[in-house]
Amino acid sequence: MKKSIIKDALILFAITLVAGFGLGAVHEITLEPIAAADAATLQAAYQTVFPDATEFVDLPDFSSEDAAAVIAEEGYTDDTIESCVQAIGSDGSFLGYVISATDPNSYGGDVTLSVGIQLDGTVNGYSITDISDTAGLGMKAKEEAFSSQYAGKQVEAFTVTKTGATSDEEIDAISGATISSNAVTNAVNSTLVYYRYLMNLTGGELLSE
Repeated sequence: MKKSIIKDALILFAITLVAGFGLGAVHEITLEPIAAADAATLQAAYQTVFPDATEFVDLPDFSSEDAAAVIAEEGYTDDTIESCVQAIGSDGSFLGYVISATDPNSYGGDVTLSVGIQLDGTVNGYSITDISDTAGLGMKAKEEAFSSQYAGKQVEAFTVTKTGATSDEEIDAISGATISSNAVTNAVNSTLVYYRYLMNLTGGELLSE
């Protein structure tokens, strides 16, 4: 009986060990394709919000932790600046920034988006790279009918309204999805805060390594 228990235990251990190695191998194999897919998604978002750019250069020494401290000073304590790149035109001119941010308070959880902002502060628009909201409600944040409200505007911050926008600062909420509308707007606003910080820091000059 004792030998049988030991044998069964060894077999179970061997199966667990093999399964563990197998899962580890699969994980390693899939890491690179997943990273490549994420990078491609991000590049597509960059191009969407800055179609005039032909190159996107990482902001030197960017730190998400430092960026979080910057936007927290303006009250955006829940939001995260994920990345920041500099948009370069075909003639080598510096066009502005693409800043990616996450707000955790959308109806379905996190919403992550990239915002194109010209050097003069004009918002080109945003492109959502991650959202898990309800189809037909919060997911409408990905549709042009909602996202186009941010494009071509120079504002300090956007606000959401349910009574009809009457100024550039106001954004008409998605019907039945005010929570998601606010999350998207907060994410966009956090990028505007970080944009102003960068302009004060660099004077609008391209930074290189």
